[in-house]
Amino acid sequence: MRSASPRRAFTLIELLVVIAIIAILIGLLLPAVQKVRGAAARMKCQNNLKQLGLAMHSYMDSNDGLPPNGNYVYNGTALTATNAWSASARILPYIEQEALFRGIDFSTSYNVQPGISSKRVATFMCPSEINDKGYGTDATYGNKYWPINYVNNVGTWAVLTSKASGMKTGDGAFGPNRGYRPADFTDGMSNTLGMSEVKASTNRVDGTPNTTTYPTPPAPPASVAEILGYPLGTFNPASFTHVEWVDGKVHETGFTTAFAPNTKVNYSSGGTAYDVDIVLAREPNLGDTYAAVTARSFHTGGVNALLMDGSVRTFNDSIAVTTWRALGTRSGGEVVSDY
Repeated sequence: MRSASPRRAFTLIELLVVIAIIAILIGLLLPAVQKVRGAAARMKCQNNLKQLGLAMHSYMDSNDGLPPNGNYVYNGTALTATNAWSASARILPYIEQEALFRGIDFSTSYNVQPGISSKRVATFMCPSEINDKGYGTDATYGNKYWPINYVNNVGTWAVLTSKASGMKTGDGAFGPNRGYRPADFTDGMSNTLGMSEVKASTNRVDGTPNTTTYPTPPAPPASVAEILGYPLGTFNPASFTHVEWVDGKVHETGFTTAFAPNTKVNYSSGGTAYDVDIVLAREPNLGDTYAAVTARSFHTGGVNALLMDGSVRTFNDSIAVTTWRALGTRSGGEVVSDY
């Protein structure tokens, strides 16, 4: 009986060739897969902004105006937050977060309501955010705060000034102490930014001292070098922006149009360059609140932003800063060029 011939196996060279071909195919497919994932994340991000736009208009229709981003009063010697909650917290019922909203006691600070402030609100988070995690510590809930990626346009540069003599707010769609009505948008809602993306956990630098006032309002910074030329406090690498969706301050739930989207505001400390947001004095401080809190995104080439008419667009990093600032004002009277 003739024995069966032995089965021929792959040689080492053939095996290496097959592995090399597979590696090449993976290398060709990976960029395409990443591109598809990036496009899907961008679409989800835009959908989140669309939902927030619908919520914003529903709130406006029900309350005859937009929600304020925090409320402050001057008592003769200091500022007091009568309601420090963000505009984002106030639109919760309109993004299917009625139960969370009903749990808020707006008469007390968010600092003592960790059952609310610790919660993640999915509509507030971009799917590309790399720091989608809780911040601070709480004995019951673990973390005390959750970040936010879609924040309110508070204007070009000024946020809250002349605090001892009238509380002057900025020129954006949102601001402390007042909720704007449709009639306030004389530039047209289709020409005014409502919200934009930001990155959570951007490093923050504050001005010093925080009591500085400016009898003549300073113009928006013409360059990063100019804003870094203001007296700034000691850099704290653990001080961040946009990590508390509950807080109405500009560095938590706002942005300004002082700089174009994704502008690098490089601040050097200890031999390391940090891309920072700068707030000369926070809203509860006696000093004038001017801020360069920049729109930033993890999507390549630009940021997604919501216009006040409810439409969502991607604005390129290359947009002229004059155009970006014009879009940031509700009643500046500027002629907005193509964007």
